[in-house]
Amino acid sequence: MSKNSSNGSESGAFGAGLFQSTKSTKSEGERSAERAPKPARESAPEESRKRGPRRRRGGDSSEPKPVEAPRTPKPVDPVEAYTAKLAEEGPPGLTGFARFNLGKRIERGIAEAGYTSPRPIQEGSIAEILEGRDILGLAQTGTGKTAAFVLPILHRLLTTKSPKKGRPRVLVVSPTRELTNQIHQEFLALGQFTGVTAMTIFGGVSANPQLRALRAKPDVLVACPGRLLDLVAQGAVQLDGIEVLVLDEADHMFDMGFLPDVRRILKALPARRQNLLYSATMPKEIRHLTKEVLTDPHVVELNHQAPVETIEHSLYPVHPTRKGDLLRTLIDGDGFKTAIVFTRTKFRAKSLARKLDRDGHRAVALQGNMSQPQRDRAMAGFKSGAFDILVATDIAARGIDVAGVSHVINYDVPNTPEAYMHRIGRTGRSEREGKAFTFVTHEDFPQVKAIEKKLGAEIERVKLKEYAIGSKDGDDLKRGPADRASSNRRSGGGGFRPKAGQSRGAGAGSRPKGAGGRRRGSGGSAGRSR
Repeated sequence: MSKNSSNGSESGAFGAGLFQSTKSTKSEGERSAERAPKPARESAPEESRKRGPRRRRGGDSSEPKPVEAPRTPKPVDPVEAYTAKLAEEGPPGLTGFARFNLGKRIERGIAEAGYTSPRPIQEGSIAEILEGRDILGLAQTGTGKTAAFVLPILHRLLTTKSPKKGRPRVLVVSPTRELTNQIHQEFLALGQFTGVTAMTIFGGVSANPQLRALRAKPDVLVACPGRLLDLVAQGAVQLDGIEVLVLDEADHMFDMGFLPDVRRILKALPARRQNLLYSATMPKEIRHLTKEVLTDPHVVELNHQAPVETIEHSLYPVHPTRKGDLLRTLIDGDGFKTAIVFTRTKFRAKSLARKLDRDGHRAVALQGNMSQPQRDRAMAGFKSGAFDILVATDIAARGIDVAGVSHVINYDVPNTPEAYMHRIGRTGRSEREGKAFTFVTHEDFPQVKAIEKKLGAEIERVKLKEYAIGSKDGDDLKRGPADRASSNRRSGGGGFRPKAGQSRGAGAGSRPKGAGGRRRGSGGSAGRSR
Protein backbone atom coordinates (compact mmCIF):
# COMPACT_ATOMS: atom_id res chain seq x y z
CA MET A 1 0.00 0.00 0.00
CA SER A 2 2.84 2.51 0.92
CA LYS A 3 4.63 1.94 -2.37
CA ASN A 4 1.59 2.71 -4.41
CA SER A 5 0.89 5.88 -2.42
CA SER A 6 4.42 7.15 -2.90
CA ASN A 7 4.24 6.67 -6.67
CA GLY A 8 0.94 8.42 -6.82
CA SER A 9 2.39 11.44 -4.93
CA GLU A 10 5.33 11.74 -7.24
CA SER A 11 3.15 11.60 -10.35
CA GLY A 12 0.83 14.25 -9.00
CA ALA A 13 3.69 16.54 -8.09
CA PHE A 14 5.31 16.16 -11.49
CA GLY A 15 2.07 16.93 -13.32
CA ALA A 16 1.36 19.98 -11.18
CA GLY A 17 4.88 21.32 -11.63
CA LEU A 18 4.70 20.91 -15.41
CA PHE A 19 1.38 22.76 -15.58
CA GLN A 20 2.64 25.59 -13.43
CA SER A 21 5.84 25.93 -15.40
CA THR A 22 4.00 26.28 -18.72
CA LYS A 23 1.58 28.82 -17.43
CA SER A 24 4.30 30.98 -15.94
CA THR A 25 6.51 31.18 -19.05
CA LYS A 26 3.84 32.61 -21.45
CA SER A 27 3.19 36.33 -21.66
CA GLU A 28 -0.21 37.99 -21.85
CA GLY A 29 0.21 38.74 -25.57
CA GLU A 30 0.98 35.15 -26.40
CA ARG A 31 -2.09 33.94 -24.60
CA SER A 32 -4.28 36.44 -26.50
CA ALA A 33 -2.88 35.17 -29.77
CA GLU A 34 -3.77 31.59 -28.88
CA ARG A 35 -7.37 32.60 -28.17
CA ALA A 36 -7.77 34.35 -31.53
CA PRO A 37 -9.67 32.34 -34.30
CA LYS A 38 -7.45 30.40 -36.65
CA PRO A 39 -7.55 31.24 -40.37
CA ALA A 40 -9.29 28.81 -42.77
CA ARG A 41 -7.06 26.17 -44.31
CA GLU A 42 -6.16 26.61 -47.93
CA SER A 43 -7.84 24.24 -50.36
CA ALA A 44 -5.68 21.40 -51.62
CA PRO A 45 -4.05 21.83 -54.98
CA GLU A 46 -5.84 20.34 -58.10
CA GLU A 47 -3.33 17.52 -58.36
CA SER A 48 -3.98 16.31 -54.82
CA ARG A 49 -7.75 16.20 -55.50
CA LYS A 50 -7.18 13.86 -58.42
CA ARG A 51 -5.34 11.34 -56.31
CA GLY A 52 -8.56 9.76 -55.15
CA PRO A 53 -9.94 9.25 -51.68
CA ARG A 54 -7.78 10.05 -48.72
CA ARG A 55 -6.11 7.25 -46.88
CA ARG A 56 -7.45 6.31 -43.54
CA ARG A 57 -5.37 7.21 -40.52
CA GLY A 58 -3.75 4.60 -38.46
CA GLY A 59 -1.85 2.52 -40.93
CA ASP A 60 -0.26 2.15 -44.33
CA SER A 61 -2.73 0.92 -47.00
CA SER A 62 0.06 -0.90 -48.79
CA GLU A 63 0.19 -3.46 -46.03
CA PRO A 64 -1.56 -6.81 -46.94
CA LYS A 65 -5.05 -7.22 -45.58
CA PRO A 66 -5.72 -10.14 -43.29
CA VAL A 67 -7.23 -13.22 -45.00
CA GLU A 68 -10.79 -13.85 -43.93
CA ALA A 69 -11.68 -17.31 -42.70
CA PRO A 70 -13.89 -19.32 -45.14
CA ARG A 71 -17.57 -19.05 -44.39
CA THR A 72 -19.45 -22.21 -43.47
CA PRO A 73 -22.19 -22.88 -46.08
CA LYS A 74 -25.72 -22.52 -44.86
CA PRO A 75 -27.39 -25.93 -44.48
CA VAL A 76 -29.97 -26.65 -47.22
CA ASP A 77 -33.51 -27.00 -46.03
CA PRO A 78 -34.92 -30.11 -47.76
CA VAL A 79 -38.42 -28.66 -47.75
CA GLU A 80 -37.25 -25.47 -49.47
CA ALA A 81 -35.24 -27.51 -51.99
CA TYR A 82 -38.23 -29.67 -52.85
CA THR A 83 -40.47 -26.61 -53.20
CA ALA A 84 -38.00 -24.96 -55.58
CA LYS A 85 -37.72 -28.14 -57.67
CA LEU A 86 -41.49 -28.48 -57.74
CA ALA A 87 -41.88 -24.92 -58.99
CA GLU A 88 -39.28 -25.50 -61.70
CA GLU A 89 -40.18 -28.99 -62.93
CA GLY A 90 -43.81 -29.49 -61.95
CA PRO A 91 -45.32 -32.25 -59.81
CA PRO A 92 -43.58 -35.64 -59.65
CA GLY A 93 -44.41 -37.83 -62.64
CA LEU A 94 -44.82 -34.89 -65.03
CA THR A 95 -41.15 -34.13 -65.57
CA GLY A 96 -41.12 -36.24 -68.75
CA PHE A 97 -43.99 -34.32 -70.34
CA ALA A 98 -42.97 -30.96 -68.84
CA ARG A 99 -40.02 -30.70 -71.21
CA PHE A 100 -42.47 -30.32 -74.11
CA ASN A 101 -43.78 -27.09 -72.50
CA LEU A 102 -47.37 -28.10 -73.06
CA GLY A 103 -48.59 -25.81 -70.30
CA LYS A 104 -49.87 -26.34 -66.79
CA ARG A 105 -53.47 -26.96 -67.79
CA ILE A 106 -52.54 -29.77 -70.16
CA GLU A 107 -50.04 -31.20 -67.67
CA ARG A 108 -52.77 -31.28 -65.07
CA GLY A 109 -54.92 -33.32 -67.44
CA ILE A 110 -51.99 -35.67 -68.03
CA ALA A 111 -51.66 -36.23 -64.30
CA GLU A 112 -55.39 -36.84 -63.90
CA ALA A 113 -55.25 -39.40 -66.71
CA GLY A 114 -52.53 -41.30 -64.85
CA TYR A 115 -49.72 -40.79 -67.36
CA THR A 116 -46.24 -40.63 -65.84
CA SER A 117 -43.78 -40.37 -68.72
CA PRO A 118 -43.97 -40.28 -72.53
CA ARG A 119 -44.12 -43.57 -74.43
CA PRO A 120 -41.78 -44.04 -77.45
CA ILE A 121 -44.40 -43.07 -80.05
CA GLN A 122 -45.11 -39.92 -78.02
CA GLU A 123 -41.41 -39.12 -77.66
CA GLY A 124 -41.03 -39.31 -81.42
CA SER A 125 -44.16 -37.35 -82.32
CA ILE A 126 -45.02 -34.55 -79.89
CA ALA A 127 -42.09 -32.22 -80.52
CA GLU A 128 -42.39 -32.59 -84.30
CA ILE A 129 -46.13 -31.91 -84.23
CA LEU A 130 -45.53 -28.81 -82.13
CA GLU A 131 -43.15 -27.65 -84.87
CA GLY A 132 -45.97 -27.99 -87.40
CA ARG A 133 -44.65 -30.98 -89.37
CA ASP A 134 -46.72 -33.72 -91.00
CA ILE A 135 -46.38 -37.08 -89.24
CA LEU A 136 -46.57 -40.73 -90.26
CA GLY A 137 -46.69 -42.68 -86.98
CA LEU A 138 -46.48 -46.47 -87.06
CA ALA A 139 -46.41 -48.43 -83.80
CA GLN A 140 -47.95 -51.50 -82.27
CA THR A 141 -51.39 -51.37 -80.74
CA GLY A 142 -51.63 -50.26 -77.14
CA THR A 143 -48.54 -48.03 -77.28
CA GLY A 144 -50.16 -44.60 -76.79
CA LYS A 145 -50.66 -43.35 -80.35
CA THR A 146 -53.85 -41.42 -79.52
CA ALA A 147 -52.22 -39.29 -76.82
CA ALA A 148 -49.29 -38.71 -79.20
CA PHE A 149 -51.46 -36.46 -81.36
CA VAL A 150 -54.07 -35.29 -78.82
CA LEU A 151 -51.56 -33.53 -76.54
CA PRO A 152 -49.86 -31.29 -79.15
CA ILE A 153 -53.23 -30.53 -80.73
CA LEU A 154 -54.54 -29.28 -77.39
CA HIS A 155 -51.43 -27.09 -77.07
CA ARG A 156 -52.04 -25.61 -80.52
CA LEU A 157 -55.66 -24.81 -79.74
CA LEU A 158 -54.65 -23.07 -76.51
CA THR A 159 -51.78 -21.01 -77.89
CA THR A 160 -53.06 -19.90 -81.31
CA LYS A 161 -56.17 -18.25 -82.69
CA SER A 162 -58.11 -19.30 -85.75
CA PRO A 163 -58.63 -16.89 -88.63
CA LYS A 164 -62.00 -18.62 -89.20
CA LYS A 165 -63.77 -17.77 -85.97
CA GLY A 166 -66.47 -20.23 -84.98
CA ARG A 167 -65.28 -22.96 -87.36
CA PRO A 168 -63.92 -26.37 -86.27
CA ARG A 169 -60.12 -26.31 -86.26
CA VAL A 170 -59.27 -30.01 -85.97
CA LEU A 171 -60.72 -33.02 -87.80
CA VAL A 172 -59.98 -36.59 -86.69
CA VAL A 173 -61.29 -39.32 -89.01
CA SER A 174 -61.52 -42.93 -87.84
CA PRO A 175 -63.03 -46.08 -89.38
CA THR A 176 -65.38 -47.25 -86.59
CA ARG A 177 -67.83 -45.74 -84.14
CA GLU A 178 -66.15 -47.38 -81.17
CA LEU A 179 -62.76 -45.93 -82.06
CA THR A 180 -64.39 -42.54 -82.68
CA ASN A 181 -65.84 -42.60 -79.16
CA GLN A 182 -62.51 -43.62 -77.68
CA ILE A 183 -60.61 -40.77 -79.35
CA HIS A 184 -63.27 -38.34 -78.21
CA GLN A 185 -62.91 -39.54 -74.63
CA GLU A 186 -59.14 -39.03 -74.84
CA PHE A 187 -59.67 -35.40 -75.86
CA LEU A 188 -62.07 -34.91 -72.96
CA ALA A 189 -59.75 -36.55 -70.42
CA LEU A 190 -56.49 -34.86 -71.41
CA GLY A 191 -58.16 -31.53 -72.15
CA GLN A 192 -60.52 -31.38 -69.18
CA PHE A 193 -58.82 -28.26 -67.77
CA THR A 194 -58.28 -26.48 -71.09
CA GLY A 195 -61.77 -25.44 -72.18
CA VAL A 196 -61.25 -27.12 -75.58
CA THR A 197 -64.52 -28.58 -76.93
CA ALA A 198 -64.90 -31.73 -79.03
CA MET A 199 -67.77 -33.78 -80.48
CA THR A 200 -68.35 -37.04 -82.35
CA ILE A 201 -69.99 -37.57 -85.73
CA PHE A 202 -71.04 -41.05 -86.86
CA GLY A 203 -74.04 -42.91 -88.23
CA GLY A 204 -76.39 -45.42 -86.67
CA VAL A 205 -77.95 -42.73 -84.47
CA SER A 206 -80.13 -39.70 -85.04
CA ALA A 207 -78.34 -36.72 -86.56
CA ASN A 208 -80.30 -34.19 -84.49
CA PRO A 209 -78.07 -34.28 -81.38
CA GLN A 210 -75.03 -33.90 -83.62
CA LEU A 211 -76.59 -30.92 -85.37
CA ARG A 212 -77.25 -29.27 -82.00
CA ALA A 213 -73.67 -29.93 -80.93
CA LEU A 214 -72.38 -28.33 -84.13
CA ARG A 215 -74.27 -25.13 -83.35
CA ALA A 216 -72.16 -24.86 -80.19
CA LYS A 217 -69.11 -24.39 -82.47
CA PRO A 218 -66.77 -27.16 -81.22
CA ASP A 219 -63.01 -26.94 -81.72
CA VAL A 220 -62.52 -30.62 -82.60
CA LEU A 221 -64.57 -33.01 -84.76
CA VAL A 222 -64.00 -36.76 -84.35
CA ALA A 223 -65.89 -38.43 -87.17
CA CYS A 224 -66.55 -41.48 -89.28
CA PRO A 225 -66.43 -40.71 -93.01
CA GLY A 226 -70.03 -41.55 -94.02
CA ARG A 227 -72.02 -39.34 -91.64
CA LEU A 228 -69.42 -36.56 -91.93
CA LEU A 229 -69.89 -36.36 -95.70
CA ASP A 230 -73.68 -36.42 -95.26
CA LEU A 231 -73.54 -33.39 -92.97
CA VAL A 232 -71.09 -31.59 -95.26
CA ALA A 233 -73.50 -32.13 -98.17
CA GLN A 234 -76.32 -30.67 -96.07
CA GLY A 235 -74.23 -27.60 -95.27
CA ALA A 236 -74.31 -28.42 -91.54
CA VAL A 237 -70.51 -28.79 -91.30
CA GLN A 238 -67.97 -26.33 -92.71
CA LEU A 239 -64.46 -27.68 -93.06
CA ASP A 240 -62.80 -24.54 -94.43
CA GLY A 241 -61.32 -23.72 -91.00
CA ILE A 242 -59.59 -27.07 -90.42
CA GLU A 243 -55.95 -26.56 -89.46
CA VAL A 244 -55.07 -30.16 -88.48
CA LEU A 245 -56.26 -33.40 -90.09
CA VAL A 246 -55.73 -36.73 -88.31
CA LEU A 247 -56.35 -40.08 -89.99
CA ASP A 248 -56.35 -42.71 -87.26
CA GLU A 249 -55.95 -46.37 -88.28
CA ALA A 250 -54.75 -44.92 -91.55
CA ASP A 251 -54.22 -48.28 -93.24
CA HIS A 252 -57.92 -49.05 -92.89
CA MET A 253 -58.81 -45.56 -94.07
CA PHE A 254 -56.86 -46.25 -97.26
CA ASP A 255 -58.68 -49.53 -97.81
CA MET A 256 -60.73 -49.52 -101.00
CA GLY A 257 -63.94 -49.30 -98.96
CA PHE A 258 -62.91 -45.98 -97.44
CA LEU A 259 -60.52 -44.42 -99.96
CA PRO A 260 -63.19 -42.68 -102.11
CA ASP A 261 -64.72 -41.09 -98.99
CA VAL A 262 -61.30 -40.01 -97.73
CA ARG A 263 -60.55 -38.33 -101.04
CA ARG A 264 -63.86 -36.47 -100.94
CA ILE A 265 -63.05 -35.23 -97.43
CA LEU A 266 -59.60 -34.07 -98.54
CA LYS A 267 -61.14 -31.96 -101.30
CA ALA A 268 -63.34 -30.17 -98.76
CA LEU A 269 -60.36 -29.19 -96.57
CA PRO A 270 -58.04 -26.17 -96.92
CA ALA A 271 -54.93 -26.96 -98.93
CA ARG A 272 -52.73 -25.50 -96.20
CA ARG A 273 -53.01 -27.70 -93.11
CA GLN A 274 -51.07 -30.10 -90.91
CA ASN A 275 -51.64 -33.82 -91.56
CA LEU A 276 -51.11 -36.62 -89.03
CA LEU A 277 -51.45 -40.30 -89.98
CA TYR A 278 -51.29 -43.04 -87.35
CA SER A 279 -51.68 -46.79 -87.58
CA ALA A 280 -50.49 -50.08 -86.13
CA THR A 281 -49.94 -51.59 -89.58
CA MET A 282 -49.19 -50.21 -93.03
CA PRO A 283 -49.05 -52.81 -95.83
CA LYS A 284 -46.65 -51.99 -98.64
CA GLU A 285 -49.50 -52.16 -101.14
CA ILE A 286 -51.13 -49.03 -99.72
CA ARG A 287 -48.23 -47.14 -98.18
CA HIS A 288 -47.75 -45.12 -101.36
CA LEU A 289 -51.21 -43.62 -100.77
CA THR A 290 -49.82 -41.64 -97.84
CA LYS A 291 -48.20 -39.35 -100.41
CA GLU A 292 -51.67 -38.08 -101.31
CA VAL A 293 -52.00 -36.63 -97.82
CA LEU A 294 -48.55 -36.00 -96.33
CA THR A 295 -45.95 -33.39 -97.31
CA ASP A 296 -42.34 -34.07 -96.25
CA PRO A 297 -43.51 -36.06 -93.21
CA HIS A 298 -41.54 -36.94 -90.13
CA VAL A 299 -41.79 -40.75 -89.91
CA VAL A 300 -41.99 -42.44 -86.51
CA GLU A 301 -41.77 -46.18 -87.14
CA LEU A 302 -41.45 -48.30 -84.01
CA ASN A 303 -41.24 -51.97 -85.02
CA HIS A 304 -44.90 -51.96 -86.05
CA GLN A 305 -44.48 -55.18 -88.01
CA ALA A 306 -44.30 -57.23 -84.81
CA PRO A 307 -46.73 -57.38 -81.89
CA VAL A 308 -45.67 -56.16 -78.49
CA GLU A 309 -43.40 -58.54 -76.62
CA THR A 310 -45.76 -58.88 -73.65
CA ILE A 311 -48.20 -61.01 -75.68
CA GLU A 312 -47.91 -64.79 -75.61
CA HIS A 313 -49.13 -66.52 -78.78
CA SER A 314 -50.47 -70.07 -79.18
CA LEU A 315 -52.23 -72.02 -81.93
CA TYR A 316 -54.81 -74.66 -81.02
CA PRO A 317 -55.50 -77.22 -83.77
CA VAL A 318 -59.17 -78.14 -83.43
CA HIS A 319 -61.89 -79.89 -85.34
CA PRO A 320 -64.47 -77.36 -86.59
CA THR A 321 -67.24 -79.00 -84.55
CA ARG A 322 -65.26 -78.85 -81.29
CA LYS A 323 -64.44 -75.13 -81.20
CA GLY A 324 -67.18 -74.36 -78.68
CA ASP A 325 -66.01 -77.10 -76.31
CA LEU A 326 -62.39 -75.95 -76.57
CA LEU A 327 -63.44 -72.36 -75.82
CA ARG A 328 -65.29 -73.41 -72.68
CA THR A 329 -62.25 -75.39 -71.49
CA LEU A 330 -59.92 -72.43 -71.92
CA ILE A 331 -62.11 -69.82 -70.24
CA ASP A 332 -62.68 -72.18 -67.31
CA GLY A 333 -58.92 -72.62 -66.83
CA ASP A 334 -56.62 -70.96 -64.35
CA GLY A 335 -55.43 -67.46 -65.11
CA PHE A 336 -58.50 -66.44 -67.10
CA LYS A 337 -59.97 -63.05 -66.20
CA THR A 338 -61.52 -61.37 -69.21
CA ALA A 339 -61.42 -62.08 -72.93
CA ILE A 340 -62.39 -60.76 -76.32
CA VAL A 341 -63.44 -63.62 -78.60
CA PHE A 342 -63.28 -62.78 -82.31
CA THR A 343 -65.50 -64.44 -84.88
CA ARG A 344 -65.66 -64.01 -88.63
CA THR A 345 -69.39 -63.37 -88.94
CA LYS A 346 -72.02 -61.33 -87.12
CA PHE A 347 -74.35 -64.31 -86.77
CA ARG A 348 -71.67 -66.43 -85.10
CA ALA A 349 -70.80 -63.63 -82.67
CA LYS A 350 -74.43 -63.27 -81.63
CA SER A 351 -75.12 -67.02 -81.28
CA LEU A 352 -71.84 -67.77 -79.45
CA ALA A 353 -72.46 -65.00 -76.93
CA ARG A 354 -75.91 -66.42 -76.20
CA LYS A 355 -74.55 -69.94 -75.71
CA LEU A 356 -71.86 -68.73 -73.31
CA ASP A 357 -74.46 -66.72 -71.40
CA ARG A 358 -76.67 -69.83 -71.05
CA ASP A 359 -73.63 -71.73 -69.71
CA GLY A 360 -73.33 -69.23 -66.88
CA HIS A 361 -70.63 -66.97 -68.32
CA ARG A 362 -71.15 -63.22 -68.35
CA ALA A 363 -70.87 -62.73 -72.11
CA VAL A 364 -72.12 -60.09 -74.53
CA ALA A 365 -71.91 -59.69 -78.30
CA LEU A 366 -70.62 -56.72 -80.30
CA GLN A 367 -71.36 -56.80 -84.02
CA GLY A 368 -72.42 -54.54 -86.85
CA ASN A 369 -76.11 -55.38 -86.86
CA MET A 370 -76.56 -53.96 -83.37
CA SER A 371 -77.89 -50.44 -82.95
CA GLN A 372 -75.53 -47.82 -81.63
CA PRO A 373 -77.15 -47.75 -78.16
CA GLN A 374 -76.82 -51.55 -78.00
CA ARG A 375 -73.16 -51.34 -78.99
CA ASP A 376 -72.55 -48.61 -76.42
CA ARG A 377 -74.16 -50.69 -73.66
CA ALA A 378 -72.10 -53.74 -74.63
CA MET A 379 -68.81 -51.81 -74.54
CA ALA A 380 -69.72 -49.99 -71.32
CA GLY A 381 -70.66 -53.27 -69.64
CA PHE A 382 -67.42 -54.94 -70.71
CA LYS A 383 -65.30 -52.01 -69.55
CA SER A 384 -67.06 -51.81 -66.18
CA GLY A 385 -66.73 -55.55 -65.51
CA ALA A 386 -70.43 -56.35 -65.87
CA PHE A 387 -69.35 -58.78 -68.62
CA ASP A 388 -66.23 -60.93 -68.64
CA ILE A 389 -66.39 -62.01 -72.28
CA LEU A 390 -66.95 -59.83 -75.34
CA VAL A 391 -67.73 -61.85 -78.49
CA ALA A 392 -67.09 -59.56 -81.44
CA THR A 393 -66.45 -59.26 -85.10
CA ASP A 394 -63.52 -57.20 -86.32
CA ILE A 395 -65.49 -54.09 -85.48
CA ALA A 396 -63.79 -54.22 -82.05
CA ALA A 397 -60.31 -54.92 -83.40
CA ARG A 398 -59.42 -51.32 -84.20
CA GLY A 399 -58.18 -49.15 -81.39
CA ILE A 400 -60.49 -50.28 -78.61
CA ASP A 401 -58.63 -49.81 -75.34
CA VAL A 402 -60.02 -51.83 -72.44
CA ALA A 403 -57.69 -52.21 -69.48
CA GLY A 404 -56.87 -55.64 -68.13
CA VAL A 405 -58.02 -57.94 -70.96
CA SER A 406 -56.14 -61.13 -70.15
CA HIS A 407 -56.98 -63.14 -73.30
CA VAL A 408 -57.76 -62.61 -76.95
CA ILE A 409 -59.19 -65.74 -78.56
CA ASN A 410 -59.47 -65.98 -82.33
CA TYR A 411 -62.42 -68.34 -82.63
CA ASP A 412 -62.00 -67.91 -86.38
CA VAL A 413 -58.62 -67.15 -87.96
CA PRO A 414 -58.52 -63.56 -89.24
CA ASN A 415 -58.44 -63.00 -92.98
CA THR A 416 -55.10 -61.16 -93.09
CA PRO A 417 -51.94 -60.85 -90.99
CA GLU A 418 -52.78 -57.18 -90.42
CA ALA A 419 -56.17 -58.14 -88.97
CA TYR A 420 -54.40 -60.62 -86.68
CA MET A 421 -52.12 -57.86 -85.40
CA HIS A 422 -55.07 -55.60 -84.64
CA ARG A 423 -57.03 -58.34 -82.91
CA ILE A 424 -54.30 -59.50 -80.56
CA GLY A 425 -53.47 -55.89 -79.76
CA ARG A 426 -56.56 -55.79 -77.51
CA THR A 427 -54.48 -57.60 -74.87
CA GLY A 428 -51.00 -56.88 -73.54
CA ARG A 429 -51.71 -53.15 -73.69
CA SER A 430 -49.61 -50.54 -71.88
CA GLU A 431 -46.85 -53.06 -71.18
CA ARG A 432 -49.18 -55.51 -69.43
CA GLU A 433 -48.96 -59.22 -70.19
CA GLY A 434 -51.59 -60.96 -72.27
CA LYS A 435 -52.31 -64.18 -74.14
CA ALA A 436 -53.49 -64.64 -77.73
CA PHE A 437 -55.00 -68.02 -78.65
CA THR A 438 -56.02 -68.92 -82.19
CA PHE A 439 -58.22 -71.89 -83.13
CA VAL A 440 -57.04 -73.39 -86.42
CA THR A 441 -58.48 -76.00 -88.74
CA HIS A 442 -56.95 -77.44 -91.87
CA GLU A 443 -58.71 -74.76 -93.93
CA ASP A 444 -56.83 -72.07 -92.04
CA PHE A 445 -53.36 -73.33 -92.91
CA PRO A 446 -52.59 -70.66 -95.59
CA GLN A 447 -53.60 -67.85 -93.24
CA VAL A 448 -51.48 -69.32 -90.44
CA LYS A 449 -48.43 -69.40 -92.69
CA ALA A 450 -48.97 -65.78 -93.71
CA ILE A 451 -49.33 -64.69 -90.06
CA GLU A 452 -46.12 -66.48 -89.09
CA LYS A 453 -44.31 -64.83 -91.96
CA LYS A 454 -45.52 -61.47 -90.70
CA LEU A 455 -44.32 -62.27 -87.19
CA GLY A 456 -41.00 -63.65 -88.43
CA ALA A 457 -41.41 -66.66 -86.14
CA GLU A 458 -43.34 -69.85 -85.79
CA ILE A 459 -46.22 -69.85 -83.32
CA GLU A 460 -46.27 -72.76 -80.92
CA ARG A 461 -48.92 -75.43 -81.50
CA VAL A 462 -50.77 -76.60 -78.41
CA LYS A 463 -52.55 -79.85 -79.24
CA LEU A 464 -55.20 -81.04 -76.82
CA LYS A 465 -56.00 -84.58 -77.98
CA GLU A 466 -59.70 -84.53 -77.15
CA TYR A 467 -60.22 -81.47 -79.38
CA ALA A 468 -57.59 -81.94 -82.09
CA ILE A 469 -58.35 -82.61 -85.71
CA GLY A 470 -57.08 -86.17 -85.37
CA SER A 471 -56.38 -86.71 -89.06
CA LYS A 472 -53.46 -86.40 -91.42
CA ASP A 473 -54.61 -82.87 -92.12
CA GLY A 474 -54.25 -82.10 -88.46
CA ASP A 475 -50.66 -83.27 -88.51
CA ASP A 476 -49.85 -80.36 -90.84
CA LEU A 477 -50.46 -78.10 -87.87
CA LYS A 478 -48.52 -80.22 -85.42
CA ARG A 479 -45.00 -78.93 -85.87
CA GLY A 480 -42.66 -77.79 -83.11
CA PRO A 481 -43.35 -78.55 -79.45
CA ALA A 482 -46.96 -79.70 -79.87
CA ASP A 483 -46.32 -83.15 -78.39
CA ARG A 484 -45.41 -81.47 -75.12
CA ALA A 485 -48.94 -80.11 -74.81
CA SER A 486 -51.23 -82.02 -72.52
CA SER A 487 -54.46 -81.49 -70.70
CA ASN A 488 -52.72 -79.72 -67.82
CA ARG A 489 -52.05 -76.80 -70.19
CA ARG A 490 -55.68 -76.09 -70.90
CA SER A 491 -55.39 -72.92 -68.90
CA GLY A 492 -53.27 -71.39 -71.60
CA GLY A 493 -49.70 -72.04 -70.49
CA GLY A 494 -46.93 -72.20 -73.01
CA GLY A 495 -46.69 -70.26 -76.20
CA PHE A 496 -44.05 -67.64 -76.85
CA ARG A 497 -43.57 -63.95 -77.19
CA PRO A 498 -42.04 -63.27 -80.62
CA LYS A 499 -39.50 -60.50 -80.87
CA ALA A 500 -38.31 -58.65 -83.92
CA GLY A 501 -35.72 -60.71 -85.75
CA GLN A 502 -36.06 -63.60 -83.31
CA SER A 503 -37.64 -66.97 -83.98
CA ARG A 504 -38.29 -70.18 -82.13
CA GLY A 505 -38.56 -73.75 -83.35
CA ALA A 506 -37.17 -75.48 -86.40
CA GLY A 507 -37.71 -73.62 -89.61
CA ALA A 508 -38.94 -70.49 -87.89
CA GLY A 509 -38.62 -67.32 -89.88
CA SER A 510 -38.20 -69.19 -93.16
CA ARG A 511 -40.27 -68.61 -96.26
CA PRO A 512 -42.28 -71.80 -96.85
CA LYS A 513 -44.16 -72.23 -100.08
CA GLY A 514 -47.56 -70.64 -100.05
CA ALA A 515 -46.65 -68.44 -97.12
CA GLY A 516 -48.35 -65.45 -98.62
CA GLY A 517 -51.76 -67.09 -98.75
CA ARG A 518 -54.67 -65.49 -100.55
CA ARG A 519 -55.84 -62.16 -99.20
CA ARG A 520 -59.57 -62.09 -98.63
CA GLY A 521 -59.76 -58.40 -97.79
CA SER A 522 -58.09 -56.10 -95.35
CA GLY A 523 -60.80 -54.71 -93.22
CA GLY A 524 -62.44 -57.75 -91.68
CA SER A 525 -66.16 -57.41 -91.18
CA ALA A 526 -66.13 -53.86 -89.92
CA GLY A 527 -66.96 -52.44 -93.34
CA ARG A 528 -67.74 -48.80 -94.05
CA SER A 529 -68.69 -47.03 -90.88
CA ARG A 530 -71.24 -44.26 -91.12
